[in-house]
Amino acid sequence: MEVIVDKDSGFCFGVKRAIEMAEQEVSKEDKLFCLGDIVHNTEEVKRLSEKGIEFITHKIFLTLKNCRVLIRAHGEPPETYKYALQNNIELIDATCPVVLRLQEKIRNAQKINPDAQIVIFGRKDHPEIIGLYGQVKNAIIIQSLHDIDTIDFLKPIFLFAQTTKDTDKYNELKDKIAQHIVMAGGSAGNFIVYDSICGQVTNRASKVSEFSKKVDTLIFVGGKTSANSRVLFDICKHNNKNSYFVTSVDDVEKLDLKLVNKVGVCGATSTPLWLIVRVGDYLKKKFS
Repeated sequence: MEVIVDKDSGFCFGVKRAIEMAEQEVSKEDKLFCLGDIVHNTEEVKRLSEKGIEFITHKIFLTLKNCRVLIRAHGEPPETYKYALQNNIELIDATCPVVLRLQEKIRNAQKINPDAQIVIFGRKDHPEIIGLYGQVKNAIIIQSLHDIDTIDFLKPIFLFAQTTKDTDKYNELKDKIAQHIVMAGGSAGNFIVYDSICGQVTNRASKVSEFSKKVDTLIFVGGKTSANSRVLFDICKHNNKNSYFVTSVDDVEKLDLKLVNKVGVCGATSTPLWLIVRVGDYLKKKFS
């Protein structure tokens, strides 16, 4: 069996930066809290926990005082910063610069036209969306095309997307909203679409698409709660029906790969490269 590991996989810039900041900060002092999982990958969270980082929920955060808390790449709403200021909590802000710029764009859009509807394409319970929603008053969150009836097509619309969303689905949503504006008799000039999907996510999508076509079987390493993992795996599955989603080497052990000639191993922008390489090494050792 030939095993090919996609060395272009691994953390995106924002996640890599957040993890480096976390490791640097925990090395200064033993105690460091992280507000939520730093990345949607169980194996990486476990590795960092062993270094002394304690991952906490927002409920626990609201009981803390006089401590250090890291904000992960997904970002946070303004209320988080306000609570920290009031309770002597030092925030180590590892919000991804791409997410920070998107938060600013959303705030500015409402300043430009306070009466416009701020529409954000993303998953309501995703931490990035929670942070984005908190930037303005009464944003409309669209999870799928079925939700667009919550939009008033006769009023101005500013459309944004969660940075990790699928570009094709975002374009589909944009086209569907434009159609509804025409049918409702609204003005196309009142519909402003922002290109807010991360370039690294878009580039990774095209790369895994090509990578998945070059192998007989594809092993995709990702986190079960990672939005980016779901998007990229769906692309792999579309291009190669013999694609399998795994979270660790334990999942790979359950797969029947005896008759496969060429296996590719890749992962999401939230998957550490060390874990992808570990899966590849396991396959090489088992089938060499």
